[in-house]
Amino acid sequence: MTSIYREIELEAAPLDAWPTLRDSRNLADVFAGVLVEVTLDGDVRTVTFANGNVVRERIVAIDDERMRIAYAAMGGHFEHHHASMQIVPDSHGRCQFVWISDFLPDALQTAIEPLVDAGCAALKRSLGAPAG
Repeated sequence: MTSIYREIELEAAPLDAWPTLRDSRNLADVFAGVLVEVTLDGDVRTVTFANGNVVRERIVAIDDERMRIAYAAMGGHFEHHHASMQIVPDSHGRCQFVWISDFLPDALQTAIEPLVDAGCAALKRSLGAPAG
């Protein structure tokens, strides 16, 4: 199983970043340039990527206390997919964004990893990169 782990520093305050990330209706804006549309039907969101790929994701858990959302891709090319995104407060009133994605088959890493990196860059643009 392949695991992709990314941790990035954001300039945003945790209580500003979390509601934005938590609300799936915001994701096309938060991840602009990577996602072009997100629709929500109960606990299933359908995300359309800029490259034309469409993925259905089941929201497995939303943990407001830990500012974490877990989701799993449904169908498509994955044999298995589970991911989580979390906002972690730092000691300076800002936060870290942690994204972990675990999936099979391993061969999808060459397609998924660039999307994760582009998503992290988009999130920094949306929620703020640290100054300096």
